[in-house]
Amino acid sequence: METKESYLESVKKQFLYYKMLGEKSIDQLEPQQLFVSINEDTNSIATIIKHISGNMLSRWTDFLTSDGEKEWRNRDAEFENDLQSKEEALDIWNKGWKVFLDTLNSLKPEQLSDIIYIRNEGHTVIEAINRQLAHYPYHVGQIVFYAKQLKNTSWESLSIPKNKSGNYNAEKFAKEKEIKNFTDDELKRLQ
Repeated sequence: METKESYLESVKKQFLYYKMLGEKSIDQLEPQQLFVSINEDTNSIATIIKHISGNMLSRWTDFLTSDGEKEWRNRDAEFENDLQSKEEALDIWNKGWKVFLDTLNSLKPEQLSDIIYIRNEGHTVIEAINRQLAHYPYHVGQIVFYAKQLKNTSWESLSIPKNKSGNYNAEKFAKEKEIKNFTDDELKRLQ
C-alpha cells in the first residue's frame, strides 16, 4: 500500500510542477502573444490551453464511472483559435486543471488497479494517470517553447539557467543525501 501512496503523491507533485511551468511561461507574455499562430499547422498557446483543458474535462469528469472520451466533448473545436482574451484562456486552463486535480486528489491507493475506459479501451487507473503524465507535459513543453520564442524581452528561466549548471550542481552536492521528489525544491523555487 505504501508504494501506491508514494506513487500518488509523486504524480500529484509532478502534475503541479508542469502546471506551474505552463503558468510561469504564460505570465511572461503579453496577452496578445497567447493568440499568435505562425502558420495553419501551428496552434497558438491559447489553442493548446483549450485542448489540454478539453482533455482534462473529458478524461477526469466521472473518471471511475464513465468513458474518458465524453459524448459532449468536441475535440476538433479545441483546435479552433476562438478565445478572445488572456482571462478567458486562463479561465479555461484553471477549469480543466481543477477537475483533473480534484479527481486525482480524491483517488485512493486501492483504486489504482481499477479499470477505466478511454474510447472503450481499458486502462488501469495507473495507466490512465501515466497516459496523462505523458500527454500534459508534452503540451506544457510546447507552451514553454513557444513562449520563449514569442517573448520580446529576456526570458526568466524556468529551469537551470544557461551557464549556471556548475553552480546548481555545487549547491545540490553541498547538501546531505536525502530521499525526496525532485519537484519539492523546484515548486518552491518557481513560486
